[in-house]
Amino acid sequence: MFVRAVKNNRGNDNSYFCALVESYRDDSGLPKHRVLINFGKVDGECVPYLKAAFAKKKPRLVYDEEWRS
Repeated sequence: MFVRAVKNNRGNDNSYFCALVESYRDDSGLPKHRVLINFGKVDGECVPYLKAAFAKKKPRLVYDEEWRS
């Protein structure tokens, strides 16, 4: 599974349409995608956080150093 982000061509320049997508192969062996959840229009600043939330390997928190100081 992965988050598919498609840039919005109309309106706000910094927005994306996002969906949670699953890859699979059909009976003939061709790869296809299946949309599991459609998140809709998402601000460009939120896309990396959305991708990190659904990543297989969870990234280390960016804010670790800020909490210590």
